[in-house]
Amino acid sequence: MNTGSYDVTGQKTVVIGQGYVGLPLSLAATHAGFAVVGLDKSQRVVDLLNDGKSHVDDIQDHEVAEILNFGFRASSDPEVLREAEVVVICVPTPLAKDGTPDLDPVVDAARTIARHLRKGATVVLESTTYPGTTDGLVKDIFTAAGHRIDEDYFLAFSPERIDPGNAVYTLTNTPKVVGGVTEESTAKAKAFYASFIDKVVTARGAKEAETAKLLENTYRHINIALVNEMAKFCHEMDIDLWDVIDAAKTKPFGFQAFYPGPGVGGHCIPIDPNYLSYEVKRTLGYPFRFVELAQEINQSMPSYTVQRVQEALNDDKLALNGAEVLILGVTYKPNIADQRESPAFDVAVELLKRGAVLKFHDPKVDTWHLPSGDLPCVPDLEEAVREADISILLQNHAEYDVQDLAAQAKRFFDTRGAITAGTGARL
Repeated sequence: MNTGSYDVTGQKTVVIGQGYVGLPLSLAATHAGFAVVGLDKSQRVVDLLNDGKSHVDDIQDHEVAEILNFGFRASSDPEVLREAEVVVICVPTPLAKDGTPDLDPVVDAARTIARHLRKGATVVLESTTYPGTTDGLVKDIFTAAGHRIDEDYFLAFSPERIDPGNAVYTLTNTPKVVGGVTEESTAKAKAFYASFIDKVVTARGAKEAETAKLLENTYRHINIALVNEMAKFCHEMDIDLWDVIDAAKTKPFGFQAFYPGPGVGGHCIPIDPNYLSYEVKRTLGYPFRFVELAQEINQSMPSYTVQRVQEALNDDKLALNGAEVLILGVTYKPNIADQRESPAFDVAVELLKRGAVLKFHDPKVDTWHLPSGDLPCVPDLEEAVREADISILLQNHAEYDVQDLAAQAKRFFDTRGAITAGTGARL
């Protein structure tokens, strides 16, 4: 890494939010020499971290214990902001019940910083949001508190690019995009990140950096919707879409493989494109039609998955109502415990609505919290597979020998293309 002339030794840094984005950032900044405080509203999270315990999939307990030895500490007291030379906001930005962006956590964080701001501090927003938030909403909060940009503080946006479970691309070797509200703000934020990230890319401004994040995930959202819609008509036309994708991806240029599934989940794809769609409609008065169509298609996949399960049972003259259905994998991606926005939840709700007797197994989840009540993970996977009327693979964890499970099952429905053709039904 090229730190240039930027002296990080002991520089006081506060990372607001110690989740899947904030904790890895605290880890990397501490190792680079910053004196880091992880600020979080959850006293439980604060206590866990100060005890050397990790609550994030990609970070082990020993890694937290190590940075504690290097000076890191967690706190729920906003007074720690008074000494911070760098403040990074890594709070969640979910959707409200009406599907619009919920920026209350960002607003709360900005107001808290404004009340405790140290003169000359660099403030960076990493939370995903719509274009204009940093140099509009956030800057206005600081202005209202009497702080002047480039005199009292510096302000930039840098989108998080954390991919939970990815052992190849981590925080430090994934290029970091930075865009400031002013040129000097860009330079300050770039210098901070360049001290522990291999490559920092500067955008023209904060709006461009905000939109880059939304473009990345909207691109994925739309292409997943494309193959999800293809999955539906390929099934009707007796075309093996998985074989189609395998053939298409042999082209060394002009094609990137995307795969169908029971829906989209996680902290980005089901949420981020809605921020862009919201701002287009709010500012320009017309819809972002690609995003809205992709949302419609991807949201239809849990119901379509249940429809296909029902058809598989019907083929053997069995009803879904009263059938024992085993769901395999309820997290939103393989090999992690994160269930945020997992399509498995909607699949389960639809199955229960149609009268299925539901069971589940997931090596990462002990208890599944559903509207109908908590469901314990089955203790014996192979026995559960043999007994179920149909088993549905929703997430292909590394612990699963899918071919073997499919061979033992009475009926097996694969939504991830993990089994070979002819050994069970595939989405």
